[in-house]
Amino acid sequence: MIQFEELRLDLLEYRDKLNDLSEALGLDAMRKEIASLEQQAAAEDFWNDLANSQKVLQRTSQLKGKIESYEKLKLSFEDALMMLELSDEEGDLELLPECKNNVDTVKAGIENMTLSTLLKGEYDGKNAILTFHAGAGGTEAQDWAEMLVRMYEHWSEKNGFKATLVDFLDGDEAGLKSAVLLIEGENAYGFLKSENGVHRLVRVSPFDASGRRHTSFASIEVMPEIDDTIEVNINPDDLKIDVYRASGAGGQKVNKTSSAVRITHIPAGIVTSCQVERSQHQNREVALRMLKSRLIEIKEREHLDKIEDIKGDQKEIGWGSQIRSYVFMPYTLVKDHRTGYEIGNINSVMDGDIDGFINAYLKMESLNSF
Repeated sequence: MIQFEELRLDLLEYRDKLNDLSEALGLDAMRKEIASLEQQAAAEDFWNDLANSQKVLQRTSQLKGKIESYEKLKLSFEDALMMLELSDEEGDLELLPECKNNVDTVKAGIENMTLSTLLKGEYDGKNAILTFHAGAGGTEAQDWAEMLVRMYEHWSEKNGFKATLVDFLDGDEAGLKSAVLLIEGENAYGFLKSENGVHRLVRVSPFDASGRRHTSFASIEVMPEIDDTIEVNINPDDLKIDVYRASGAGGQKVNKTSSAVRITHIPAGIVTSCQVERSQHQNREVALRMLKSRLIEIKEREHLDKIEDIKGDQKEIGWGSQIRSYVFMPYTLVKDHRTGYEIGNINSVMDGDIDGFINAYLKMESLNSF
């Protein structure tokens, strides 16, 4: 039947892309590296260096995961093709929606995996640290900052990442003045680096009794989480460390002990803090990792030779600096001002459907690199 044949031809157009992906991902090189790593793990003295052994096992698991993802996608392609051919033989049009859904899922999987091959940056494979700040707009902006935090939490859940609210400062009446969200998973930073910038909201404010339309802003700073595999030299004398009582409804232990930690890098004026872990030591470790991440990110961005050369800067979170606008009223539209990508279903976007924006940015960056 013509409907099934059209779907089959549509799917077959992606066969070459799927085959090319194997080379683009470097699967053969991955398999060789896995064999080498497993040989190291089999050595008698492997566990003598616990830190190194953990790195070896983590790398092995990471590589096997990439190969498994490709093999699953390849199997899904063959399954979708087989179902199309069987459905066509039976001539059962009731199976058409399911066949179409299978084809769309495979195509999206191939496109997303192809985009992941563009993530070649030094830190693209790292976890991502998102720092939110409410800008111009008062309570409305603070509510907007909290809405953005939820949006990225939803995105993380949809894409198999782990999102943890590391630090927050409640708004005066509602929302958040600031927040830090740690998103863990392979290539988290590579995908989310596109979200760095000012996000603009236009809607009828629920905090305005007159029902007027308001424009609000919130900024998002995206950094890679720097782990112990990257050495960062920070002079201890440049750090000011404060402990304080955590805010918010964090349970009796959080509210009664001064377990929250704030670290200030004095030369740069950069401040990081953490209050969600159970102990002061844990909060200190998290805050220090975030500080290292931010210093490295600024150093790379400004092409500086030394951490000591970093000077803090603060850009206005307001008109003229937004990367994306979210309009709830008088129409619904989310538009990225860098790529031109837009979508009318704003509720879907706020539920974490932002892959279209991320993919458009990665494609644009890929074209600009040539």
